[in-house]
Amino acid sequence: MSGLDIHAMVSEAQGFLPFWVGKTYQYDTGMFGIRLNGEDKQKFSLIIEIGKRVHFTSSLPAATANPSGYSMFLRKYCNGGRVLGISQPGIERVVDIEIGKSGKRFHLIIELFDEGNIILTDGDYTIIQPLKKHRFKDRSIFADEPYTLATHTAPASVEEFTPILQASDADTVRTLATQFLMGGKFAEEACRIADVSRSEPAVTAPADQLFAAYQTILKRTEEERSPCITKSGCWPFILGNESAVETFTTFHEALDQYYPRGKELVTPPKPKLTREENIRLRQLDAIASFEKKIKRYEVIVDAIYTHYPFVQEILTTLKSASATSSWQDIEKILKASKSDVASAIKRIYPAEGAIDLDIDGKIVKLFVEESIEANAERYYELAKKFKRKRTGAFAAMERMVIIPKKQKNVIPLRKKKWFHRFRWCYTSDGVLMVGGKDAGTNEEVVKKYLQGGDTFVHADVHGGSVIIVKGDTEKNDEVAQFAVSYSNAWKNGNLTADVYAASPSQVSKTPETGEYVSRGSFIVRGERTYTRNVGLGVAIGLQVTPELGVIGGPIDAVKSRAEHYVILRPGRYEPNDVAKKILRILRDKYGDEWKSMKNVLNSESIAAFVPPGGSDITEEL
Repeated sequence: MSGLDIHAMVSEAQGFLPFWVGKTYQYDTGMFGIRLNGEDKQKFSLIIEIGKRVHFTSSLPAATANPSGYSMFLRKYCNGGRVLGISQPGIERVVDIEIGKSGKRFHLIIELFDEGNIILTDGDYTIIQPLKKHRFKDRSIFADEPYTLATHTAPASVEEFTPILQASDADTVRTLATQFLMGGKFAEEACRIADVSRSEPAVTAPADQLFAAYQTILKRTEEERSPCITKSGCWPFILGNESAVETFTTFHEALDQYYPRGKELVTPPKPKLTREENIRLRQLDAIASFEKKIKRYEVIVDAIYTHYPFVQEILTTLKSASATSSWQDIEKILKASKSDVASAIKRIYPAEGAIDLDIDGKIVKLFVEESIEANAERYYELAKKFKRKRTGAFAAMERMVIIPKKQKNVIPLRKKKWFHRFRWCYTSDGVLMVGGKDAGTNEEVVKKYLQGGDTFVHADVHGGSVIIVKGDTEKNDEVAQFAVSYSNAWKNGNLTADVYAASPSQVSKTPETGEYVSRGSFIVRGERTYTRNVGLGVAIGLQVTPELGVIGGPIDAVKSRAEHYVILRPGRYEPNDVAKKILRILRDKYGDEWKSMKNVLNSESIAAFVPPGGSDITEEL
């Protein structure tokens, strides 16, 4: 669902208020259901698939035998509460459900962007507990942290609309889709209503016509809905010249029909498996069990340190009491007490001098005579033990793989070359570009590899890769983008920067009298050739022919060689997180084939091409 789909869904849902929250269910890692009770004994069911959709449904899947921990957590805080409001921050892919219960207010926040999340906060938007913990460049999703989201507010006037349009270096349809969060189809609809070519540069497009079209679409999502399903998807109203395959009274009904409904989410019959497949299935089950235990023990360690003062107080008190009283006496005292501390101690093990302690809903066995650090270390070691078991299981699975005697169309792996330890890329016309990764490699690239006939290139900012172009190329725009994207312009979040080029004879390490040239820096004398306002952007993908390997660099250069790729722009996600996201995307593109590529397609090989600083994935193919 796009931001405008959510805008239509929320606008419609507000007309159904008030609700009272019933039970919450979790069906898998990302799908939830919430039962809601309306006035006059009306019944509603809300289906949530984080990162994808949220809407009312005619039926929820059958409840699982054992409710998940997070669904029980939501029941504790929300069950019986009244839904005071349903809103959307700006045009973000986020739904905020405000709930009042026992004189308190809570916000159940459903995030549908990226991998999605569900987050419960108090009335002041302090996080109580998220489904997924994550630390981004500009915000943290952890308990007790403030929930923040840089929201996009719909421009209320053409004066607010115009600067955003004119600041874009993309065409009109892309600018509307990304800068105004309209998504591709709604952006195309706005161009159609405004009678503006989708390929016209945004900076020259008529802002007044596009703003009027933008307002028309917003109004139709809020007040003039005619929900339908067409060949291109599910929409709050018909787009362009499409014909409706089916029409609906409400947008929720359309969404419920378009996406799999609860009653259709049935587990398919298990196919007959070979002996090898059964062994592999048992191995996968074992790995899943190991991962569950690893997560459990890591969560326990996190809980111990998160509630350090609480745990310390209990251990210290019990240790002192056990010095003068028997454990049996201590147990009697605790059972008679109605204090919160006493109720948190669920069981005593007299022979071991240990207790089961309820720490934020997790039952943790602690040894009273040991320090908090020693208790935490015990669970940390258990997590390490099952990580080793998991590694062993993966190794066993690898040994089971039967390699055919004759392999057809085997793609050779890329051979290691001298420039692979630097930043490198070929232009789309086949010329090698090599750059340093830091001051030391900048120095090495120039001293060892800058030769006559090469070109010295650098972004006109302080800090960045020295780029040498090994030959003549007609793709100077790609060279310039390579230089600015691996410079501090990316770290600073700039959209454009200038680049200059010089010949090898102009580059020197010899300073003027009284000057000093730091390591990794150079003096360029004489006239430089400048390229102005170069747009920052990097593509990372997998090259399949003639050799298999991850490549990255200027967008057009990578597009010409990679079968599948993603495009990065300066943004908010840390390099390691971005590398993991790209890995998941490329693995999904190749399906089962990626297993034969995992020595090449991994987060380390991808991270080598991710620019330093925050990044956002803006496109994938």
